[in-house]
Amino acid sequence: MANSTLLLFLFTLLLFNNSGGILKLAYGQAPGQGAWCLAKPSTPSEKLMGNINYACAIVNCSMIRDGGPCFWPPSLLNHASVAMNLYYQDAGRHFWNCDFNSSGVVTVTDPSYGNCKFPFKR
Repeated sequence: MANSTLLLFLFTLLLFNNSGGILKLAYGQAPGQGAWCLAKPSTPSEKLMGNINYACAIVNCSMIRDGGPCFWPPSLLNHASVAMNLYYQDAGRHFWNCDFNSSGVVTVTDPSYGNCKFPFKR
């Protein structure tokens, strides 16, 4: 009986962190935690362009167009990261929605800069 009580206690400790919330699971985020999708810097230009075209056919990518808040710097890596994140957020923030044939990575650090605010849906 003591062993089962100890196991239950340890299991309870694993489930809850200091703030009383459920800890992050392997392929998800803790409730309320931010998560953004970015293009891997090692991704070839052709693949970045393909990711932009794919994502922007599904979501509104006006923020990476000339005059948009995320146009500068006008690089494929930056534009692909914004487009991929827009798609990832719209699709429900599942890790597989950031794969883009192994060219995307999920981060919990907000990549926003200046006037370019990377969207985040709770």
